[in-house]
Amino acid sequence: MGRYIIRRLLQLVLILWVISAITFFLFWATPANPALLICGKDCNTETVAQVNATYGFDDPLIVQYGTYMKGLINPNGRMIGSEGSERQCPWPCFGESYQNGIPVWDSIADAFPATFWLAMGAAILWLFGGVALGIVAALQKGKALDKLSVGLALFGVSFPTLVFGYLLLYLFIVKLQWLPFPDTANAALLTAGPGPWVQFYILPWITLALVFAALYTRLTRANMIDTLNEDFIRTARAKGLGERTVVFKHAMRAALTPIVTIFGLDLGGLLGGAVITEQIFSITGLGKFSIDSVLGNDLPAIMGVVLFAAIFIVVANIIVDILYAFIDPRVRLS
Repeated sequence: MGRYIIRRLLQLVLILWVISAITFFLFWATPANPALLICGKDCNTETVAQVNATYGFDDPLIVQYGTYMKGLINPNGRMIGSEGSERQCPWPCFGESYQNGIPVWDSIADAFPATFWLAMGAAILWLFGGVALGIVAALQKGKALDKLSVGLALFGVSFPTLVFGYLLLYLFIVKLQWLPFPDTANAALLTAGPGPWVQFYILPWITLALVFAALYTRLTRANMIDTLNEDFIRTARAKGLGERTVVFKHAMRAALTPIVTIFGLDLGGLLGGAVITEQIFSITGLGKFSIDSVLGNDLPAIMGVVLFAAIFIVVANIIVDILYAFIDPRVRLS
């Protein structure tokens, strides 16, 4: 187990390095001139030259990339700026935003809590709701509950998140006025308190969970139906085990293996930013931050978000692989 984890951590470092290199050089393949973005409307030849010297844009790309990676690897970070006006960028140094000069890591740290609460709340809803509905549908195969579950799943998959989100916002906030308009001051649990915090996130949770719950319902139903027809299930029933023990101790454990896979990947991706849902409900999370960064051609911010999201996705893969050995005894890590 220890060797496996170490090997996967080394792979994580390699993957992140490849992602950072691809993102960096793809950005510089675009025609956008970052010096013009930084100096704004008052650009002239002298100002552009000063910006290029300050940020090292005149250096070869490989040198710029090496300087960038130094800030991520070196525990002391790196220095930013030209000679005589240098300033320390502490680790992890993703650089400073070209748009506002704020360190990228500070912006990510400010935006991440909102995305974290959004992703975790929605994940709880879709995991327990989708899996429970899928199990019920499998146990009631061909009956009314099964057809109802499949119908709800098809509805969830077919309904666009953008439309469903605005529909909830209009119905419960504008029309019925059961909930207040989204206020970013209520995004922090400790500051706002449980009541306003839940009111702020409840509709985004439902919006984000709808599509995922539908997929989990269909996948759980299919896996449970297949598992219940396996030989080891028939053997368990032949031994006189109760139906509840057969379903929840034997069948569900085997059927949940692929659920763990997609749950880890889905949650890891959402922690990198849920763009549409955050835009609908005015959540200033990583999704909104990433959109603003792309629209502004902000290289440090783009690379920061990409690497931050990649960390969660790769780590989620490692955790999923380790959990396999505990969920399914047939799986062994080597």
